[in-house]
Amino acid sequence: MKEIIKKIDRQRIGSVIDALMRAREGGNTIYIMGNGGSASTATHFTCDLSKVTIVGDKKRFKVMCLNDNIPLVSALTNDDGWSEIYIEQLKSHFKEGDVAIAFSVHGGSGSAKAGTWSQNLLKALQYAKDRGGTAIGFSGFDGGVMRELADICVVVPFDSTPHVESFHLVLEHLITFCIRQKIEREGV
Repeated sequence: MKEIIKKIDRQRIGSVIDALMRAREGGNTIYIMGNGGSASTATHFTCDLSKVTIVGDKKRFKVMCLNDNIPLVSALTNDDGWSEIYIEQLKSHFKEGDVAIAFSVHGGSGSAKAGTWSQNLLKALQYAKDRGGTAIGFSGFDGGVMRELADICVVVPFDSTPHVESFHLVLEHLITFCIRQKIEREGV
């Protein structure tokens, strides 16, 4: 575990914190998403950014988890296909300056290896970039396509799905804690 921690790029974690703080200050929205176990991490991060970062009457984060509305996700899957579930939601809400965050164990390895599951995340990140937003990825293994596509990609360099998912949760807790400390310390 110590070796994994040493290999995670701390500067990228700092870049994620900076991007989230810019979105908060600009009144922009942060959209978070994931598939499978990563969907629960997306939900958890949404909750933590929404609640844990509340400091008195200071500005709050605007955060939305795109995998939480099950009726909408199933309707989009039924009518438009699984690969469209996140991009279709972003089309309704995303504005310049907003942030899209995707959690994916493998980061998508192209349609042949990643299957249709990671493609919905990659499409959403590309959509965010194309509309003047920031695309943030959390991946594992070698980072996959997400490593190159995202503006910022934090890669947990380990070849085990449960370990990557666990580290993603630790990272979101770390980021949330650092943001709260920053708000308290700087009074922003």
